[in-house]
Amino acid sequence: MQVAVLSGAGISAESGVPTFRDAETGLWAKVDPYEISSSDGWRAHPERVWAWYLWRHYMMGAVQPNNGHRAVAAWQDYADVHVVTQNVDNLHERAGSKKVYHLHGSLFEFRCDRCQVGYEGELPEMPEPVETVDPPRCVCGGMIRPSVVWFGEALPEDAWQRSVEAVTGADLVVVVGTSSIVYPAAGLPEFALANGIPVIEVNPERTPLSDSATVSLREPAAAALPTLLQRLPALLD
Repeated sequence: MQVAVLSGAGISAESGVPTFRDAETGLWAKVDPYEISSSDGWRAHPERVWAWYLWRHYMMGAVQPNNGHRAVAAWQDYADVHVVTQNVDNLHERAGSKKVYHLHGSLFEFRCDRCQVGYEGELPEMPEPVETVDPPRCVCGGMIRPSVVWFGEALPEDAWQRSVEAVTGADLVVVVGTSSIVYPAAGLPEFALANGIPVIEVNPERTPLSDSATVSLREPAAAALPTLLQRLPALLD
C-alpha cells in the first residue's frame, strides 16, 4: 500500500513550534510577516531577515518530534509512505521518515541568493534572538539566504513533482494539521478525491477540506496517527 501524508503547521505545533500565524514574542512581536518572508523584505533588510531565520533554525534544536511524527515514520514498516510537508522544520526526518518532500523549503538548507549554490559553511551560534545579523557571503559575492519559499516565489520544482507523483500513486492520502487554504498544496487532496483516492483529514479544527474528505477526524495528530492504520477498515467501511 502506498500512503501519501500531507502535513502542515498543526502537527509541528503539537511539538511546540509556533505556527506562522501565531503572535511572536520579544523582538519580533511587531514585525510584519511580509517583511521577513518576502524577496522584497530580504532586499530591503537582509540582516534583519537573516537574524530571524537563524534564530528559528537554532530554536528548532530544542524541539522534538511528537507521537504524530513518530507514527508516520512507523507506518514505513507496513506501507510505502511519502510525506509531503508544508513545514520548514526537520521533525519528520528526525522521527525517521525517509521520503520527505518540503514544498516550502527547509530551515536546514541554505543557498546563495545570486548563484543559487548551496551553502555548507558554519553558521554563527545564536543562544538568544537578536534584531540583526549580517548574512554570510558566497564566493560569488552574493548573500547566503535560507532555502525557504517566500511570498511570491515558486515552489521547488523537484519537491512539487515528487509530491504530485506521491499523491497520484497513493492508495490513501492523509492530510494532517494543515489549514487547506494555501495553494497549490491544498489542491493535492482535491486531486486525490477527484480520482477516487480516499482522503482522511486529521485536524482538531474544521477546514475547507472537511466536508469533502472521505473521513474527517477532529483529533490532534499525536492522538490520531498512532492508531490510524489499525482503524482504517472501520473508518473507510
